[in-house]
Amino acid sequence: MAGEARVVTGGFHQRVYDVVRSVPAGSVTTYGDVAAALGSPRVARHVGWALAALRDGDVPWHRVINSKGRISLRGATGRGELQRARLEAEGVEFSPTGRVDLRRFRWHFEPGC
Repeated sequence: MAGEARVVTGGFHQRVYDVVRSVPAGSVTTYGDVAAALGSPRVARHVGWALAALRDGDVPWHRVINSKGRISLRGATGRGELQRARLEAEGVEFSPTGRVDLRRFRWHFEPGC
């Protein structure tokens, strides 16, 4: 968009990781929420790519799910099961259909995080 600052620039992955680190145990956020916290809700897919490229062990990537409250099953085999196990270990509950109640478990970022 004209006049809109470009969000996906050098250092984007690190900014994603910094935002995701702020999500506390027992909560989840969405790719779009992280993108919005970075200044552009339209880069949710890029957030997913940044998390898929993650090599840093201290980023709680498992706390990021899709906007429907589901784990995104693209990527490495077994990652979805690991993500669910980590979330359940933190007290996040899944419905019988595999959804997280976003009204209950969604983390809301502070403005300007």
